[in-house]
Formats: sequence, structure tokens, C-alpha cells
Amino acid sequence: MLSSNLRQLHRLGRGAINMFSTDAKQFPEAKRRFIPSQGTYPHGFFAGGSHCGIKKNGKADLALLVSDRPTTTSAVFTTNQFCAAPVQYDRSVINGARDAQEQRVRAVVINSGCANAVTGQQGLADAQEMGEAGAAFVRMFDKERGVEHEGGEALVMSTGVIGQRLPLSKITDGVTAMQVDETHEAWMRAAVAHMTTDTFPKLLSRQVDIAGQPIHLAGITKGAGMIHPNMATLLGTVCTDASVPQSLLDKALAHAVARSFNAISIDGDMSTNDTIAVIANGASGVVVDGAAYEQFTTALTEFMADLASLVVRDGEGATKFLTIEVTGARTFADAKQVASTIATSSLVKTAFYGQDANWGRILCAVG
Repeated sequence: MLSSNLRQLHRLGRGAINMFSTDAKQFPEAKRRFIPSQGTYPHGFFAGGSHCGIKKNGKADLALLVSDRPTTTSAVFTTNQFCAAPVQYDRSVINGARDAQEQRVRAVVINSGCANAVTGQQGLADAQEMGEAGAAFVRMFDKERGVEHEGGEALVMSTGVIGQRLPLSKITDGVTAMQVDETHEAWMRAAVAHMTTDTFPKLLSRQVDIAGQPIHLAGITKGAGMIHPNMATLLGTVCTDASVPQSLLDKALAHAVARSFNAISIDGDMSTNDTIAVIANGASGVVVDGAAYEQFTTALTEFMADLASLVVRDGEGATKFLTIEVTGARTFADAKQVASTIATSSLVKTAFYGQDANWGRILCAVG
């Protein structure tokens, strides 16, 4: 935990920063019930959000998540062949850490308003510079706390308009000036800064027991259009203070995402920037191995399913929220294929939109 002086230092930041309101009253009344008024967050993680100038309307457009120690990190990405520069950069960072068997990731820098997609080699260079800004923040973060870590790397995530370059100077200045702390308000600022066409911020947190000991999970996601499995136009980061070996974290995330973010569909279109990352810093002292792995995987899957449901509830033009349950299938893959066929059927969608209980359309889709 930070001392009061250091906590105040991080709240003050290192320069001018454009703050904004996180009051739930500014969001649609029908969606306010999905916005948390408090939370329980993983130890050792700090969050922040600001307006750095990407969005011309003055809304929040930059978020930062930071761990106070090295982490084990895993991620899954879009399967779209036109994957954006941030996806390519993050793959290289995570694969490099995995191959070296090192804990390298310390932060995630997220911007909204510009996707840095279909931007060629310049886009890759911009993603790297954005990552370097995050790494520089980590070094300053450690120095201010009097901690001698070896720094670390930052993942980057971008969402917004495709085909435009990032306004890098605004982003790097914004990262340098970012205020971060451990409070619910700070996590809310980060969640609001993720939003593009979203109508409400998507933040979830909880405490769960693993082998009789408490760990914490916190997640932020966004996505309103181009929502379809493998994955969608969404970004998401789940932070936990559990200690999870790389191989088990990779396995747990693959299991969880198949039953959450890769099991939702709204419009059938797949985006270029989709990234879901899980970051484990071990600050709770709870080690996930052996029998604890099954408990952790179950908890992570349930958590990510709840987080993914917030994306569906905010789908562009969506008026219904449906859960499709398939029983009697021989395998999970068979059940998922049936559910996906139903979920993406235009005839089924129009039947539910018109509130017409035409079960024949469901039967047709299953067949």
C-alpha cells in the first residue's frame, strides 16, 4: 500500500490533466443499474483515465492500468486478417515474455477515438511509441515509490476510427500527466475512457475464495458494434492479485474466453482490434496451482461471462438480451456451434425483435 504522501503524489500527477465526471446520472437511466457505485479491487493495481485530446468533443479518451510489481500476462486477440497495429505489438510483447519465461508486463495504455488500424508500418511504430510511454510511466511510478524494479513493458489497446494515425504527442503527454490510484473513482475514470459508441462504462469487480483464501478480480471492457465471436469490436482487461503460472493462466484464459467473450454475438461483424488480456500480479499471496487451478478457472470464467454480458446489453441498436442454453450435445464445441447458429440467424433475430414466438425459426437454425 502507498503511504499517504505517495498516494497524494499520484493523485496530483505530473502535469495538467483534463478531468471529467463519472457520475452515473450522465448515462441513460435504463443502463445505470449496470454501473457499479463501489467495488473491491485487486491489490497492487492502480487505475486512471483522462481526456488527452483525441476526441474533439472533450470526452474521456485515455486510460491507464498499472501494477506495482511484475505480472504474468496472457491475452487473446482478434482472428480478423486485418489485425490492427496494437494487436501485433501486444502479441510480440506477450510472446517475448512467455518465450523468455519472464514477468515483463507492468501496465496497459488504452486510448479511444482512434483505432490505429490499417495504418501500415507507421501504425506499428506508433503502437511501440505508445507502449514506450507506458513503460516510462512505470519507471517514474517506481521511482516515486522508492522501489527499485527493473521497470517493465506496457501493452497498448486502441479503439475508434479505422484508418487514421494516432495523435501521438497528445497520448504520450496524457500518459505522462496521468493520475492513478487504487480507488473506485479511479477505476471508473479508466472505464469511462474506454468508451466509444458505448452508452455506459463497463466495470466489474469481486472477491472470490481460492483454496480458502481471498483473491480479487477487476475488469474493464468496451464494445457496442461489430460484436461477434473470435472476438468483437471490444477491448478488455481483467486484473487479479492471484499468482498464476504462465501455462496455467494461458489455459484458464482460453477456457474462460470460449465461454464468455467468444460466446456473444450482436451484429455478426468482426473487428480488427479485439484484445482481451488477463494480468496477474500475485499481490494477494495466493498461488494458483494444483486443485486451486480448477477453482480459479471457474471463478475467472464466471467473472468474464458477467463482464461480456455488459457488452451485449449495450449493443448498438439492441433491444433484447437473450441467453441461449443448449443441452444434450455430445461436446462443448457441438453445443457452441448450435448456439452460435441460432444467435446469428437473421430470422431468429427478427422474430425476437417483433416478439413473435416463432419456434420454427429456431428449429430451422439448429438444423
